[in-house]
Amino acid sequence: MTLVRLSGLAGLLKKASLVGAFFVPAIWLAGVSAAPLCAASGALSYAQVQRVVDGDTLRLTDGRSVRMIGLNAPETGKKGQSAEPFAEAARKRLQDLVAQSDGRVGLLAGRQAQDRYGRTLAHVFGADGSNLEARLLADGLAYQVAIAPNVELLECQQAAERSARASGLGLWRQSPVLAPQQITHSGFALVGGKVSKVQRNRGGLWIDLQGGLVLHIAPNQLANFDQQSLLKLQGAQVEARGWVLDRQRRGGLKDGQGRWMLPLTHSGMLQVTAH
Repeated sequence: MTLVRLSGLAGLLKKASLVGAFFVPAIWLAGVSAAPLCAASGALSYAQVQRVVDGDTLRLTDGRSVRMIGLNAPETGKKGQSAEPFAEAARKRLQDLVAQSDGRVGLLAGRQAQDRYGRTLAHVFGADGSNLEARLLADGLAYQVAIAPNVELLECQQAAERSARASGLGLWRQSPVLAPQQITHSGFALVGGKVSKVQRNRGGLWIDLQGGLVLHIAPNQLANFDQQSLLKLQGAQVEARGWVLDRQRRGGLKDGQGRWMLPLTHSGMLQVTAH
């Protein structure tokens, strides 16, 4: 994607994300005139990239692995499995973006600083002040994800994905949205379906979709949602995204329950498409 094209998108997105200044050494920005895409809302730390692992993960020279916040890139081939479509394109695009910054990136740590694998969770920025996650989303090379509490650039990154989706770029050349009955395995998925039932109990809030998928919001995550609106979703058409779990394999499947469960932690993971 060219800088001219990105600068136009930056103008659209700037309002959504710019809450504070983007602080970088002046010499690093010398000669850069394009408006930053999803600029940072605070001061950054800087690091040198050793290598790009895949479309959403970096390995730094100080030994840290950084999982970029706000996106999920297609999986590269591992353990004999084939790579998902656009996985290599996403990795190469991220390599190019890092190279354009001479391998030096700015990091804005998430409120949750590490994931369960010990990786650093951070927003990553290039030499021009643009958010690299937003660049990949604007190219259609990753899906936007909102995992609480790391939702600092949510609105801006959503706008970047909407731009790619409207233009049919990358992953959006063909609709990747699955119906619940099309789910065949655990992992990240973008799912659309009609709500058949909504209920709340001690285990949280449960939204059943026709076709065998239930969306689950744990009690400690309910504050991130408008609960009254959720309770009125029966009959609505919705789109949800996140990591699908196989309840049958986890031993938690009871008679009459859908096999697949998609945990939601933030309202940005759920969208009503028709009511």
